[in-house]
Amino acid sequence: MTTTQLTWTAVCAADSIPLEAGVAALVDGCAVAVFRTHSGEVFALSNVDPFSGASVLSRGIVGSRGDAPVVSSPMYKQAFDLRTGRCLDDPGVRVASYDASVVDGVVHVGDVT
Repeated sequence: MTTTQLTWTAVCAADSIPLEAGVAALVDGCAVAVFRTHSGEVFALSNVDPFSGASVLSRGIVGSRGDAPVVSSPMYKQAFDLRTGRCLDDPGVRVASYDASVVDGVVHVGDVT
């Protein structure tokens, strides 16, 4: 039986991410975009835009579409659900999503090892 364990990487102080914005981080060798919504929630997705191949999602526009918190890619404007990584404009496309939490004011991103 194989078990997976979630390890956490400290990324930055939560208040260093402006509301409705993102920052890029390297987590276990992966380019990750960490976002903070207007309500202060944090989310983490792959930073790589699957449509352009560029590592730019952290520079996208953070907002919402219906009840879903989203980031719109700065390249071609596709919206990605911050909770799941699913592209709302092309349901067959998604980016990796990561667990994210704030502990003592520091954002941590989880990575399955």
